[in-house]
Amino acid sequence: MHLPFRATTSTITSTKILRWKRKETYLSWAFVLPALTLLSIFLIIPFLLAIYFSLTNQRLTPYPLPTFFVGLRNYTRMLTDDTLRQALFNNSLFGIVVVPVETGLALFLALLLNQKLRGMAVFRTIYFSPVVTPLAVISVVWAFLYNPGQGLVNAFLKTISFGHLGPYPWLDDAHLALPAIMLLSIWQGVGLYMIIYLAGLQNIPQSLYEAARVDGAGRWHQLRYITLPQLRNTTFFVMIATTVQAFKLYTQVEVMTQGGPGNSTVTVVWYMVNQSIHQLHVGYASAIAVVFFLIVLIRIIPILRYVVAAEKREV
Repeated sequence: MHLPFRATTSTITSTKILRWKRKETYLSWAFVLPALTLLSIFLIIPFLLAIYFSLTNQRLTPYPLPTFFVGLRNYTRMLTDDTLRQALFNNSLFGIVVVPVETGLALFLALLLNQKLRGMAVFRTIYFSPVVTPLAVISVVWAFLYNPGQGLVNAFLKTISFGHLGPYPWLDDAHLALPAIMLLSIWQGVGLYMIIYLAGLQNIPQSLYEAARVDGAGRWHQLRYITLPQLRNTTFFVMIATTVQAFKLYTQVEVMTQGGPGNSTVTVVWYMVNQSIHQLHVGYASAIAVVFFLIVLIRIIPILRYVVAAEKREV
């Protein structure tokens, strides 16, 4: 006599569960939709258009010109482009130098500023202030600092060396221009990653340090066996972020050197913008953008795979 009632109750419960799952799915899509819309407008659609334009002779001109399909001509042109080859070399050299230096310096500053001392908030603000300052403004200021006649950099070197060093034409010398931009970029970006490392340091349980001190571990052993392992994911994030920033190098070059002298500071992004806006070769610039995206993706994928593998080992 009770079987129909049980069957009805089970059916009602299943129906409620299905409705709740359906509502949960709709709610999830409602939250995701704004982000997907922005990503589609500003990332996915432009990238698909770049792929399309890279296969055409699209030009940016004030008067209409016919656009026709050219196949892989823009891609084969890149194989013989010496300026693009130099830009790839400059980006790679910039990343090789800036990524480890900026990451290590950010960790060092975070360790220094993670102390419970009076005035630490002031120092954190000072180190972080270049991050919130427009990069174009910083580039203009540093261009004055690098001035060979009246710049403070040459004046400082001359003072500490008693006149034996300088003045150096930092931005007019093919051997000094890129290192000068590297120094500016490290100074400007290290504050952001310092704050990220500070957040990671403050999330490490103090009980680990207390147990280590009880066992007689010194500061070096605590840093090596507790701090650095606990900051592994933070370090991977900082490395990925600094790598992307290194490949995105543009503003400093545009403001300070315009790719010179002698293409010594030309970067892929700067060259891509120059080809599209100044040379009006939108198709060729789109091909550069597509290939450059793949290069950056190939550079970052090994880091992401290592992070995933490390997480699986922990589980």
